[in-house]
Amino acid sequence: MELEEKPKYGEPRKYDPTFKGPIQNRGCTDIVCCILFIIAILGYFAVGILAWSQGDPRKVIYPTDSRGQFCGQAGTPLEKKPLLFYFNIMKCASPMVLLEFQCPTTQMCVEKCPEKFMTLIKAYSNKNDFDYYKKFCKDGVTNTMGVPDILKYGLCPAMLTPSKPFTRRCFPALGQKGGVITVGNNSHFDDGSGKMRDAKDLMDGVKNATVVIEARQVVMKIFEDYTQSWYWILLGLVIAMLTSLLFIVLLRFLAGIMVWVMIVLVILVIGYGIFHCYMEYAALKGEPGSDVTLQDLGFQTDFTVYLQIRQTWLAFMIILAIVELIIILLLIFLRKRILIAVALIKEASRAIGHVMSSLFYPLFTFLLLAMVIAYWAVTAVFLSTSNEPIYKVFNETACDHSRQTCDPANYTTSSMKKECPDSECLFAFYGGETVYHKYLIGLQFYNVFLFFWCANFVTALGQMTLAGAFASYYWAFVKPDDMPAFPVFSALGRSLRYHTGTLAFGSLILSIIQIIRVLLEYLDHKLKGAQNKCTKFLLCCLKCCFWCLEKFVKFLNRNAYIMVAIYGKNFCTSARDAFFLLMRNMIRVAVLDKVTDFLLFLGKLLIVGLVGIFAFFFFSGRVKAFENTAPHLHYYWVPILTVVIGSYLIAHGFFSVYAMCVDTLFLCFCEDLERNDGSAARPYYMSSTLHEILWKNKAEDLPSSSAQQQDDEDIQLKPKQAEEEDAT
Repeated sequence: MELEEKPKYGEPRKYDPTFKGPIQNRGCTDIVCCILFIIAILGYFAVGILAWSQGDPRKVIYPTDSRGQFCGQAGTPLEKKPLLFYFNIMKCASPMVLLEFQCPTTQMCVEKCPEKFMTLIKAYSNKNDFDYYKKFCKDGVTNTMGVPDILKYGLCPAMLTPSKPFTRRCFPALGQKGGVITVGNNSHFDDGSGKMRDAKDLMDGVKNATVVIEARQVVMKIFEDYTQSWYWILLGLVIAMLTSLLFIVLLRFLAGIMVWVMIVLVILVIGYGIFHCYMEYAALKGEPGSDVTLQDLGFQTDFTVYLQIRQTWLAFMIILAIVELIIILLLIFLRKRILIAVALIKEASRAIGHVMSSLFYPLFTFLLLAMVIAYWAVTAVFLSTSNEPIYKVFNETACDHSRQTCDPANYTTSSMKKECPDSECLFAFYGGETVYHKYLIGLQFYNVFLFFWCANFVTALGQMTLAGAFASYYWAFVKPDDMPAFPVFSALGRSLRYHTGTLAFGSLILSIIQIIRVLLEYLDHKLKGAQNKCTKFLLCCLKCCFWCLEKFVKFLNRNAYIMVAIYGKNFCTSARDAFFLLMRNMIRVAVLDKVTDFLLFLGKLLIVGLVGIFAFFFFSGRVKAFENTAPHLHYYWVPILTVVIGSYLIAHGFFSVYAMCVDTLFLCFCEDLERNDGSAARPYYMSSTLHEILWKNKAEDLPSSSAQQQDDEDIQLKPKQAEEEDAT
């Protein structure tokens, strides 16, 4: 007697007359991981408290002078002195040294930057000039002190050069006149010792800072643009939310029509984008400088420059044309599958109609994610500013103690000062050598890891809650009478009460993969200068593999949470059951999963496209009706890009409800087919329309012999369905 071979992907579900949907009598799952998650959260709070007690965000906000005091801080003697002035900026050989407060020259807080050329020797001979000069000297300088003593003790700079404030620091007002570097419209200046020097010598302190300075200027302009246009951006996001909500409501009542309208509108919107790009491309023909290539132009901080080049619009036009072609080809090849996906979306619309509160659940998820992001960001800032001020010895002549740490409180009486009379103890940077500071990088890593874990936990909670609500709809024989009064709240309560450990387990696996991807990106960034092609190839392969693994784990977690919401089992068992169920219905998965995702993605694309086009014409001032209403901005692409990204996130939040509903109904449908046979004793819970379309699709995709067998089974089922219809 031969042993019966077990099915490769597990036994199909058996009929259970007591099964009525999500099981109410369930127990806690993955308790060990739940305890681990609670301990990790308590540790996260401890890290936050430690960071908040040690950190000081003022170190990021305010510049720091040579004594470690903050320039412009409210409630201090330096409140009215917000700018940092460098005695001799030519000693700053590197821009990064300059911007990281490690320039080896005295730095002090001032009310205004110097506006004219002046040397100490010349200013000393004129009372008014010297009174002005003393604004840039240390306290204690009097008219009775001689110039040699002032310079000897480093009380004043040897010279002043016209400067402009930038990032709260005084930089020389460098310019260009006839191809010659100038400072304050002069090509030469007196360095304070009677020697005339070229203005280009000042470039040694800031010559490589050009990119950094321009980048910071761009950031400041972007910030100004946000302050001028934030209410219009908010209005655009509200429009995106209302459009998404309207689209979802229309899908509820007109699912079939809305899907085809959506497809046509997406094609038209992208088509208009191609037409607009062509018109801009044609309009720039013959314009001076419009034929410059992007490669010749290089990187420009003013992105509007790129819009004056024909090649930019040509690139946009080609990209949009490729996207349009791909969408049209997909629609042609998937035309039959789209009909099946539309039927499932219709069923999802009915489910959402009975669980309308599910449409507003994404707002709860957004709120929780905002709290997680805010806690992570604040903790990261406090951790990064929890170092102590480090003072080092700076000197003009050779000294054995150069760059050693020192204490400014007693430096004048120390042995270092006696051995190096012309040295000074100046603030260098923030650091520390305590146990806390040694493990600071570990705390930052813990902060990032817990951010991933908590964010994934919140997302998983939303998925399991919606899955439980929609499963209660599917397995209700008489809808909505057999459904719980508040399906979303019931599912949320079950998820938190019984399955916090399961949610933590699934999100932990995903977080580990994500943190590995972050480390790989960090390694790739560090090894960018390396010429080892083997290392680059290996890193590229690892990044690709972990990207694929992350996608697979997300897919598996999503379906595992659906099974947990229905049966209340632990994560591993639910993941296995979900995987086997999907493998037993591989054909349907291949058809429905990606096709429905594609249709919902088109919906997101449509909302983003409509809102993006409106934002473009409004902020760019292309429409005369909005010309006086739109704010005047440095970069009009800033609010447009913000609105587009925000619109996509909002649309994704609303459409994720539909996506979760479709996935839940699909798994329930597969279970329904295995549990029941459509007879009066074992009736299907699915609608007759959904059964007919999905059953027909399976028969079409099976081989001819299997299809014939399936038809025979279907013929046997029809009398049972007819009996059921007669009975009702």
